Amino acid sequence: MRSSLARALVATSAVVGIAAGGLAGASASVAASQPVTKPAVSSERVSPLAVNNLGLDTARAKNWQSCLNAWGFNAGTEDGQLGTNSWKAAQRMLNAWGYNAGTVDGIVGTNTIRALQNFLNAVGENAGTADGIAGPQTRSAFWNYNATGC
Repeated sequence: MRSSLARALVATSAVVGIAAGGLAGASASVAASQPVTKPAVSSERVSPLAVNNLGLDTARAKNWQSCLNAWGFNAGTEDGQLGTNSWKAAQRMLNAWGYNAGTVDGIVGTNTIRALQNFLNAVGENAGTADGIAGPQTRSAFWNYNATGC
């Protein structure tokens, strides 16, 4: 009788073990089959080719490009799309006029925005505190400044 009982216990243990192992394996295979998701754009990399009109429509962006070109900073084609060339020109202008936009790279970063805010405040547009954030007040001042050409 002992051997029958022992065999039954061993068999039951084996079945439970196989079932548990099968479930564990199924769980692992389901977890492994799900794709790893990655963000489409890294927050560490900013594409300098992106257009950033800071709230300007095409006509007002063309006015800004026209001014940059008239002042000799070469914004390129006046197409109303403030891309890399336009922002490099703006950075050159802001640096030349003492507003410290930093590196001329065409990326609209904190230094560029702070310099633009200081410029806008100096010409009588109220861009608010020069904090490097292109908020509603900065965008409104930039909009107003570019209502007409220079």
